[in-house]
Amino acid sequence: MISVSSQLKSGKLPTSVLGLAGKLLLLDVGNTHTHVGLADGDGIVRQWRFPTGRWADCAEQARLPGLRLARSLAGAAVACVVPRALPEIRHLIEGKWGVQLLELNARTLRGLEWDYPRPETIGPDRLANALAARVHWGAPVLAVDAGTATTFDVVNRRGQYIGGAIAPGFALVASCLAGKTALLPPMKWREMKRVIGKNTQEAMLAGAVGGYCGLVSHLIEEVRKELRCTRLTVVATGGDAGWLARRVAGIHHYTPDLTLEGLRLFWCFHQAPSPVKGEGRLPRRQRRPASLTLRKTNTLFPFK
Repeated sequence: MISVSSQLKSGKLPTSVLGLAGKLLLLDVGNTHTHVGLADGDGIVRQWRFPTGRWADCAEQARLPGLRLARSLAGAAVACVVPRALPEIRHLIEGKWGVQLLELNARTLRGLEWDYPRPETIGPDRLANALAARVHWGAPVLAVDAGTATTFDVVNRRGQYIGGAIAPGFALVASCLAGKTALLPPMKWREMKRVIGKNTQEAMLAGAVGGYCGLVSHLIEEVRKELRCTRLTVVATGGDAGWLARRVAGIHHYTPDLTLEGLRLFWCFHQAPSPVKGEGRLPRRQRRPASLTLRKTNTLFPFK
C-alpha cells in the first residue's frame, strides 16, 4: 500500500491534480441518499443530496442535481454501498462525459494502509472517511459517520486502518421504539432541556436521544482505551452529526463533507507519481475541509 507520507505529505502531487482543467465529480451513494460533490484540486466547491432511488429512473438521471451543472470533468470517483445502482452510475458518467469512473474499494484504495483481516469487506464510505481523517488530522484518529447506521472507523498511531464498529443510526433507534411497541405513539421532534420526561412523548424523546448520545460517547471512550492513547481526535460526519457533535464532548470536529473529501483525496492519489521517500508537509493547496464550530450544549434535542 502507498502511505500518506509518500505522496500528500511529500508534496509530490502532480501539477495536473493541483490545477485541474475541469472539475471532479464525487458520488457518495448511500442506502438512503446520494451525496454529490464537485471539487477541484483545492477542495469541495459545491454539493447536493438526493434520494438514491432516483438512480433507477433513466429519465430522472439527466435531471439529478449536480450532474446538470458539470459541463466538463477531469475525472469522477464513487463510493457506493448499493451495488445495483453502480452500473447505471457508471453508464451515465462514462457515457455523458467520457471519463473513467474510479470506484473506491479495498483493492483500489491508495493513501491509507490497513491492518485488517478481510479488507474487501470494508464499506467504501468508511474507507473514504478514514482516509480524509488520516490525511487532515493525523493519527490516531476516529471518524464517526452518523447516518442510517452509525459507523466508527479507527486509524491507529501508525496510520493504519484497523477496523471499527457499526451501530444503529438515530432514526433507526427512534423508529423502532415507536414501531415495535403497541402503546407508544410516534415521536414529535422538539427541543428538550431535561432528561426526565413529563409525558410519554417526552420520555421517549429523552430515552432515544440520550441513549443514542450515550452509545456514541461510550464507544469513543472504549476506542480510546483500546488504542491506549491519552487523546484521540474524533471527527464526525453524516446527517445526524451536527446535533450529535454538540451533545457529545468526545467529538472534536464536525465536517459535513468528510466522505466527499476522502473521495477527492482518493482520486488525487491515483493521479500522483510513484511513492518517494521522506516526510514533508501537506501541499499548500491541500486545504483541510471546513469543520463547523462546535458549541457544546446541555439541550437534549438541539434541532427542530
